[in-house]
Parts: sequence; structure tokens; C-alpha cells
Amino acid sequence: MVKRRKIVIVLNTAWNLFNFRAGLIRALVAQGYEVVAVAPADEYASRLAELGCRFVALDMDNKGTHPVRDFLLFLRFLRLLRHERPDVFLGYTIKPNVYGSFAAHLLGVPVVNNIAGLGTAFIRDSWLTKLVRLLYKAALARSHHVFFQNRDDMGLFIEQGMVRPDKVSRLPGSGIDLNLFCNTTQPSLANRSFCFLLIARLLRDKGVGEYVEAARIVRIKYPAARFQILGFLDARNLTAISSAEMSAWQAEGVVEYLGVADDVKPYLRAADCVVLPSYREGVPRSLLEAAAMSKPIVATNAIGCRDAVDEGVSGLLCRVADASDLAEKLLKMLEMPCEDRIKMGVAGRHKMEREFDEKLVIDAYLKVVEGVLPPVSG
Repeated sequence: MVKRRKIVIVLNTAWNLFNFRAGLIRALVAQGYEVVAVAPADEYASRLAELGCRFVALDMDNKGTHPVRDFLLFLRFLRLLRHERPDVFLGYTIKPNVYGSFAAHLLGVPVVNNIAGLGTAFIRDSWLTKLVRLLYKAALARSHHVFFQNRDDMGLFIEQGMVRPDKVSRLPGSGIDLNLFCNTTQPSLANRSFCFLLIARLLRDKGVGEYVEAARIVRIKYPAARFQILGFLDARNLTAISSAEMSAWQAEGVVEYLGVADDVKPYLRAADCVVLPSYREGVPRSLLEAAAMSKPIVATNAIGCRDAVDEGVSGLLCRVADASDLAEKLLKMLEMPCEDRIKMGVAGRHKMEREFDEKLVIDAYLKVVEGVLPPVSG
């Protein structure tokens, strides 16, 4: 009997695995691979079995930079991989990509990395940025392949010598399930106010502050305009919006906080325009989901965001960290004839069908994984 090939796939949260990598996990299982999903345990860990994989909990200090804790994480990866003896290691997010890759290389396990976005450490040029670059360069040096989600990040890594150009390729973000996020009609504005929606982890780097300030500006002219926010209040992140701030904004009446939701589709369906004023992204999932559901978009002309939007065609782009320019674009969207917004939404859906179908991501992974593994014998 031929032994099943084993793939270990590692992210920083089980929530991330379940929500963003479900299609890939199902496809790998369907191809006959044994898939072991690894992440810190959270409320989504028990749901990973639905995808046909086995979950292994691994403690991970996602935000910390303490060298002793990071070395202990490397040792935990080493112990895990020695026990599982996988045929391929798939790494996502910085800690798995760095310390998981180090452990896999040491044990001779082929590594495929995914650089989804560079986050806070690359927004600000600091000692942390320099350290992260050094760690990435060392971790990726022996990887079989490195996927990037936008051209800017891929170009940066190549230019700064962090990865060889012959082992990289670009993916269309995490891809979007076009059957799940279906084309939808624009809701009628009869008897209701125009509704903007921001979906993100509620961090300052996502432009949440600019969104609130822009809402204040827009509501001077259109006091009935609604500004909704859906997402995690991430108290463990240094740039997180606090619960007290959110409560104050709600008391002011400037925004509506919707909390968190497993299913964002009803909120997308009810919105007139989806907004993400982020400073930097991989390729933001919220914009892909919005475009797949034919929603016009306002986003920043920032790395990652501009990959998801065709300026003036499927949405509008504003300057980064500029609430006034964001407000100007929001007003333009609000005042646009309804038929023009519908055309933008349709263009966004077509863009998703052409460039961001999840099948493109899955096919790219299957090809790379098959290239890593030697032929099956016996």
C-alpha cells in the first residue's frame, strides 16, 4: 500500500486557516494528501475537521519580538516537524514563514512560503524592519518556492536580495470563491440612507481613524449617510483601536460598529460601497469579496489595495493617511448616479472572474507541491 503524502500547513490563527485556506485544504485532501493544519488553538480549531484535515495546536506569540520566546517557537516547530515528518511544509504569516521554515530546512523538509502582506514592520522603517528583513532573507534562502500576493512586495524582496527571482511567483491574493461570493444587485436607495461599509481588523494601519474622520466630513453635507464598521477589536496589537474609542465614536453617532461575523455576505449585500483606507496590504480579502459581490470600492492607492481595484472602473483610490482625500472620494461615490455605481460593481465582478478566482491559487499550489515531491514508488 502506498503511503499518503503529508503536507503541513501553518498559519498564525486557526480562524485564518478556516476562513482563508479552506479551499486549498479541501483541494489538497481531494488530491489524496494527508493535510495537517497547524496554528494556535482558537474557537475555529474544532471546525477544521470539516475540511478533511487534522488540526495540531501550536502556541505562537504572533505580535512579540522577544528573542527567547521566538527561539522557543523555533524549538516547538522543530519538535512538531520531527514528529509529523511531512513531505512538504506550507508557511504563511511571518512567524511560521521564518521560524517554521528554519526548522523545516534543518530537517530537510521542502518549504513553500506565502508572503501575504508585510504589515506594520514594513510600513515604518525601524530596527524591527531591518531585523525582519534579515530573518526573511535567511529563512527563504533554501525554500523551494515563495508566493507573493502583490507585485510590490515581490519586487521589494527581489530588489533587496531577500529572495532569488527564479523561485518566486505572484498569486491573486488568497483567491475568492466566486460561487460563494455571488454577483448581487445594488440595493435600492428608496426610503433609506446611503451606506458605506469597512471590513477589517480594527487597527490604525487599516485607516480606521481616517475612515471615521472622513465620515465626519461627509456627514456635514449628508447627515443621514451611514458608516458601518465590521471587524475584530484587536486589543493585543499596538496599533489597535480600543473599545473605548469605538464606544465614543458610536456615542457621537459618526459610525455603527457591527461587531464580528462569520458570514460577511449579508453586510456586503446591504452596503452601497465598501471602503478600505489601509496603509499597506497583501491583497485585502474584504475588497475581493466586495468586488465579487459587485460592490463599488473606495480604497487607498497603497500596496495591495490597488491590485484589487481598477481606478475609475471598479472603484476609486485615495491617498494614504489622508482623511480629506478619502472624504472627497466618498462624496464622489455617494453623488454618482446609481447606474454608474452599478457599472463599477459589474466591472469589479468581471475583474474577480478574470484575475482572482480561487481556482487559480489552488492550481498554482498543486503544481508547485507536485514539483517538490519525488515520483511515488511502489
